[in-house]
Amino acid sequence: MIRVWGRRNSINVQKVMWTIAELGLDHERIDAGGAFGKLDTPEYGRRNPNRKIPVIEDGAVVVWESNAIVRYLAAAYGSGGLWPERAAVRAEADRWMDWQLTELSPLMHPIFWGLVRTPAERRDMAAITEAAKAIGPVWRILEDHLAERRFVGGDSLTMGDIPVGCAYWRYRNLEVAKPPLPHLEAWFTRLAERPGYREHVMLPLS
Repeated sequence: MIRVWGRRNSINVQKVMWTIAELGLDHERIDAGGAFGKLDTPEYGRRNPNRKIPVIEDGAVVVWESNAIVRYLAAAYGSGGLWPERAAVRAEADRWMDWQLTELSPLMHPIFWGLVRTPAERRDMAAITEAAKAIGPVWRILEDHLAERRFVGGDSLTMGDIPVGCAYWRYRNLEVAKPPLPHLEAWFTRLAERPGYREHVMLPLS
């Protein structure tokens, strides 16, 4: 059984839980982080010295960093599916996973935290508006990529869809100005047909 440490409203935990659902893996999730605490315990520090979520235990294997966990699970249990066998397709999936971290996340963070986790009277609306304006052209990069593909790696879901799919759910539910993104919306419709996405990602923002 795979053990997952992390709270379900964390986007990084959602990546892992959606991956587990796609692979049909036996698992247990333990609430940790935020109001649940546990991260400052010696036991947790041995699992992840960064004291962040998520962490998984797969027998004797311990993995932290959400995208690394998605890659590990896909490679270990999803060869030919979430883990593409062809190196070129796998590289395609890989780069969109890294793109989510390097290009999307720095702009998503001030918008999400500003609108969802900051009381209205303390919000820096100028910073939120600036980040929202900057992130539109970034999402357009994926929009253009999906113009001729059903999923980020081609015709079928791969690990590459998971980080950006989690991020897009958040983005489309944030009340900021957005550019037209018809190909992303069509892709989202395909993701929303998947039970694991609905259960673990399509949650109220909190």
